[in-house]
Amino acid sequence: MSKTKRGRVLWTLPSHGRGTCPICGATRIKVLYTKVKSDGTALKVCKRCDKAPQSKVDAV
Repeated sequence: MSKTKRGRVLWTLPSHGRGTCPICGATRIKVLYTKVKSDGTALKVCKRCDKAPQSKVDAV
């Protein structure tokens, strides 16, 4: 059977979860993952930058 709820939460997010990644600068990409800078502020990043080292996150 198909899964009817898969991806449904994206429709409630602004722009359906898409935007510009602050780390790599990719546009119109899903920014769904949260990375925390060392000063405590949270960033929403893309899937590729979710694995980025902490030094790249702090440079933003």
